[in-house]
Amino acid sequence: MKTTTQTLLKLKEEGKKIAMLTAYDYPTALLVDEAGADVILVGDSLGNVVLGYDNTTYVTMDDMVHHTKAVTRAVKNALVVADMPFLSYHQGIYESVKNAGRLVQEGGANAVKLEGGREIIDDIKAIIKAGIPVMGHIGLLPQSVNKIGGYFVQGKDEEAQNRMIEDAKALQDAGCFAIVIECVKKELGEKITRELKIPTIGIGAGVHCDGQVLVLHDMLGLYHKKTAKFVKQYAEVANIMQEAIKNYVSDVKSEKFPTDEHSF
Repeated sequence: MKTTTQTLLKLKEEGKKIAMLTAYDYPTALLVDEAGADVILVGDSLGNVVLGYDNTTYVTMDDMVHHTKAVTRAVKNALVVADMPFLSYHQGIYESVKNAGRLVQEGGANAVKLEGGREIIDDIKAIIKAGIPVMGHIGLLPQSVNKIGGYFVQGKDEEAQNRMIEDAKALQDAGCFAIVIECVKKELGEKITRELKIPTIGIGAGVHCDGQVLVLHDMLGLYHKKTAKFVKQYAEVANIMQEAIKNYVSDVKSEKFPTDEHSF
């Protein structure tokens, strides 16, 4: 059965956890959907893990539409949420609604996600008014990496924590159906979750959030790099892939492939 925004609200009300993962192409989206994830995020993290950028600010609307299309072709059950990339909702309400509409109309997304709090409330309200569900995102905001100077735990002092709680409440009041909380102390993640009626999805925000999200490439170990503290690596797929590729190269050079079995 297709997951909807109301499904997620019901899961929170029943005290059941929400599983969310990223996907950026058809084959991985197919696997994630068939594995039972409730939500698939076409994240602008594709800039880092697919396109090779240093951060997400290089990702464009065309990039997001392209990858969202690929994902939605595969998904039957999960709710597909697409990230609105850097500068796609910072140039006026008209542009914000237009860009959100592209992700739904061209990309096939079921909802969009925006990073930020009260400073983008008007944009969120306008997007929701246009009939597009919005997921919020507070805490560490990767699109603001140049502004904040890196990736580190947010909400360390009481003032910052109170500001984040107020942002979360404002996003809920604006009509967001869920909120991602990234890279905060678990106590703050728990407090925000208790304060809200809508689901919270944590990434480095503790077990008490209503759900969790990870970048697929990180949790599968799809490349050799250091991951964040909050990532649990469930496999080391890069090693398996690299070994298979080495065997192929060796077989080609030694004329072990193709054999008669693989020839016409």
